Amino acid sequence: MIIEMKNIRKHFDGLEVLKDISFSVDSGEVVSIIGPSGSGKSTLLRCSTFLETIDGGEIVYMGEKAAHTDASGNAMYVHHRELKKFRAYCGLVFQQFNLFPHYSVLRNLIDAPIHVQHRNKDEAEATAMDLLRKMGIADKASAYPYQLSGGQQQRVAIARALAMKPEILFFDEPTSALDPELTGEVLKVIRQLADEKMTMVVVTHEMPFAKAVSNRVLFMDGGVIVEQGTPGEVFDNPKEERTKAFLRVFER
Repeated sequence: MIIEMKNIRKHFDGLEVLKDISFSVDSGEVVSIIGPSGSGKSTLLRCSTFLETIDGGEIVYMGEKAAHTDASGNAMYVHHRELKKFRAYCGLVFQQFNLFPHYSVLRNLIDAPIHVQHRNKDEAEATAMDLLRKMGIADKASAYPYQLSGGQQQRVAIARALAMKPEILFFDEPTSALDPELTGEVLKVIRQLADEKMTMVVVTHEMPFAKAVSNRVLFMDGGVIVEQGTPGEVFDNPKEERTKAFLRVFER
């Protein structure tokens, strides 16, 4: 088991965004999270990757607790020095790429491995070039983000996340900022990672993609997991009316 999220709660300004969410991801598994905008999907990813703190529940990575709820009902995290270890387990690819605009593509990939993980520069550069070749953009190593298409930028962002050698990779609607032609480039890369048994959690509105690559699908709405199961169960034979109504929109 790579990650377990147990009874997760999160609110912003009194609004409960996540309400008692529980799910887990096994090694090599691809889990897609679908649902309408505002259902809590992105917040769940940000809590999973420690960009947001939970208000209650338990986060377990690789069998170790990173956060739990104390006797008073408050969420307690491990010491910040130990939290670095848990953060290293996970990578997150954002909607808007979040590349450093003043760094070249290569430097975007090697900066964190060298300065955060203290890896040898030659090793970091070799790993980065291997990843850029895998993404089909090795010729862009010296380019800057503004010189790349959106699809190329997102492939750089995926390579940057992989350069940290995470145990699990989270994607927050990785194609939402791309036009349809460029969307295919990025989905092809994620499919390739799935074929290589990279453990992934993907928040997406691309239903055919989620159906094709996922081991499991979670449907979220209103801060809860309404339904979950295999792609066949959720897409072809949904049990909950809310799931059926959501999927009908994509069949039109």
